[in-house]
Amino acid sequence: MSEKRIVVALAGNPNCGKTTLFNNLTGMRQHVGNWPGKTVAIERKDGKATYDGTTLEIVDLPGTYSLSSRSLEEEIAVEYLLTEKPDVVVNIVDAAHLERNLYLTLQLIELGVPMIVALNLNRYADSEGVIIDTKKLSDMLGVPVVRIEAIDNTGKDQLIKEILGGAVPSTHPPHYGDEVEKHLAELEEALPDYTRWDIIQSLIHGAAEDMPVAAKSRIESTRKHLTDMFGTSTQEIFADQRYGYIAGILHDAVHYHKDSGGKNQSERIDRFVTNKWLGFPIFLLVMYAVFQIVFTIATPFMDLIETVFGDAAAFVSESLGSGMPDWAVSFICDGVIGGVGSVVVFLPNILLLFLLLAILEDSGYLARVAVIMDRIMHKIGLHGKSFIPMILGFGCSVPAVMAARTLETERERKLTVLMTPYMSCSARLPVFILLVGAFFAPQIQGLVMFSIYLLGIIVALIVGLILQKTVMKGESSSFVIEMPPYRIPTVKGVIIHALEHGGLFLRKAGLIIFPAVLLIWLLATLPYGVEYGSSESVIGMIGSAIAPIFAPLGWGIPEAAVAVLMGLLAKETVVASFGTLFGVGEEMLGSTLAGVFTPLSAYSLMVFVLLYMPCLAAMLTVKQETSWKFAAGAAVLMCVVAWIVSFIVYQGGILLGFG
Repeated sequence: MSEKRIVVALAGNPNCGKTTLFNNLTGMRQHVGNWPGKTVAIERKDGKATYDGTTLEIVDLPGTYSLSSRSLEEEIAVEYLLTEKPDVVVNIVDAAHLERNLYLTLQLIELGVPMIVALNLNRYADSEGVIIDTKKLSDMLGVPVVRIEAIDNTGKDQLIKEILGGAVPSTHPPHYGDEVEKHLAELEEALPDYTRWDIIQSLIHGAAEDMPVAAKSRIESTRKHLTDMFGTSTQEIFADQRYGYIAGILHDAVHYHKDSGGKNQSERIDRFVTNKWLGFPIFLLVMYAVFQIVFTIATPFMDLIETVFGDAAAFVSESLGSGMPDWAVSFICDGVIGGVGSVVVFLPNILLLFLLLAILEDSGYLARVAVIMDRIMHKIGLHGKSFIPMILGFGCSVPAVMAARTLETERERKLTVLMTPYMSCSARLPVFILLVGAFFAPQIQGLVMFSIYLLGIIVALIVGLILQKTVMKGESSSFVIEMPPYRIPTVKGVIIHALEHGGLFLRKAGLIIFPAVLLIWLLATLPYGVEYGSSESVIGMIGSAIAPIFAPLGWGIPEAAVAVLMGLLAKETVVASFGTLFGVGEEMLGSTLAGVFTPLSAYSLMVFVLLYMPCLAAMLTVKQETSWKFAAGAAVLMCVVAWIVSFIVYQGGILLGFG
C-alpha cells in the first residue's frame, strides 16, 4: 500500500509569518535549493512532515503582494502554481493588515487553486482592536479560514485537519461589478479553453501571442470597451474592483473594538528607531553590541575547539612520527589539521553572528535600517532599498549581489552591485577574529571589529558617491518599503537560520578550503628537499614575487601575500593559508602572527581583506548579473580601493605615532 502524499504550497505577503509556519510544520526536515530552471537570489525551501500516516511535502513560495508577474517573486509563484499544481495552497494572511493581504487571496481564488486561508498574527490584530469573524470571512471567500499563530501551535491541529481533508477551489469567486462580470461571463462562454484567470490576465496585459486570432480580437475589443467605459486602464479597473470587493468583505466580516490600548505600538517605537537624528546612532550602537556579544560569548567555545584540534595534531604527530616520513606527518598535521582546524575554530562566531542577525531581521528592525539609510543613499543617487542588498552582504556577497536585481533601473542595479561587496561577508569574519584576538585587548575587541564593518559601509558610500558624480550619474527612483510590525522572533526560527549558515560554512570548509589548504601545503613542500615554506619553495617564490606590492601597507611578507592571493578563492582560506604556511595549529597561530605583525599592520591587513575583490563565486555572480567587462572593471576597482585605503590606514597610523 503506497503512502499517501499531499503537496502543500505556502503563499502569502512578505512578513505575514509564512516562513515561520513553514518552520513550525517541517521542523528541521527541510531542503534549501534554487528554483528549477532559474538562477535567482530567492532560495526555494522544501520540507516534509508526516501527520496521521500522510506525508505533507511543503513548499515555501517567495513572499509576494500579488500575482501580476511583474517581479521575480511573483513570476516564480505563478509559474509554480500553474505548472506544478499543488494539492493544497495555504494562503497565510496577516490579520492585522487584512486589506492588503486579501488582494493576493483574491488573485489566488481567480487562479482557481485549491486553497485554505490561515489567518495569522491575530494577537497583533487583537491588540489593535481588530475583531475578525472567521466564519463570515470563510463564507465570503468560499474557502476554509483557520485562525492560527505560526509562532506557536495555536490552530495548527485545525490547519492540518483541513489540509488532510483536502481542499477545493473557492465556491464563491469574487464579483467585480455588473459591467465587468457581464463581459467576463461572455468571454468565459466564448473561450471555453481558457480559465477565468487567463481571461482576466489577458484583459489586463493584452492577449497572449499563442491565442487564436478570433480570441485575440474578442479580448482586445473587450479591453477597449472597458477602457472607454471606465476611463482608465484595465489594470487599474481590476485593481479598483478587487479593492472594492475587499472593502465589502471588511465591512461584513471585520469589526473594531474602540478601547484598544495597544494600537500603533510599532509606530511609537519607530519615533525613536527611525528618528532623523537618533536612527543612525541607534543602528551603530546595535551593531557594536552585536560584535561585542559575538566576541564575549564565542571565545570559550573557540578555546575548546582549539584545544581539540591542538591535541589531535599532537597525538597524530606523536603516533606517526616514528613510522612515517616527515612529509606525510607534515601533510596531516600542518596541512589537514592545521589548515582546516584554523578555520573551523571560528564556527561559534559564525553561528552566533547569524543568530543575532536573524533576531534583528525577524524582529522587524532590519527593515527600519533601510529607511534610516534612505536619506544617506539619496546623496549618491540611490535609495534605502539599495541598502537591503548591502545588509545581505554581511552574510554572503553572492545572494547580496543577486538581490540588486530587484531595483528599478540598470544604473541603480549596477551601482549597488559595485557597492555591495564592500560589506564584510561572513567569510571574512575568521580573518578579523584571528587578528583582532591576537593584537587587541579584550575590552576593545568588539570596538575594533565594529570599526571594520563600519569602514566597509563608509567606503561603499564614498565609492558610490564618486561613481555617481562621474561615470554613473542619475537620480534615484521613488522608494517604498513595507514596515512590518515589531515581533518577538521564534527560538526555532533563529536557530534554523544560524544552523543553515553554519552548515554552509562547514561545507565550504570541505569543498573549497580543504583543497586550497592541500594545494598550499604541496607548493610549500616543492621542490622536494627544500625547507617547508621557505623562500626556495614554490609558494615562497610566488610570495616573494608579489610581496613588495604590499610592503607600503605594512605586511609585505611572502606568507601574507600568498594568503590574500588564496583568499580570492574563499576568504576563509586566508586564515587556513597562514596556518599551513607557518606550520602551526590554530592554538599557536595568533602568537605566531604576533611575531611578524604589529597591531597597525594587522589592522591594515584587515582593511585590505575587507575591501579587495570578494571570492571567485561572488565575482562570477557579478559577471552573471552584468557582463565580463563590468565584472573585470569591478575587480580592478575593488583591489585599487583596497590598496589605497590600506595605504592610508598604515602610513597615516605611522605619521600619528601608532606604528
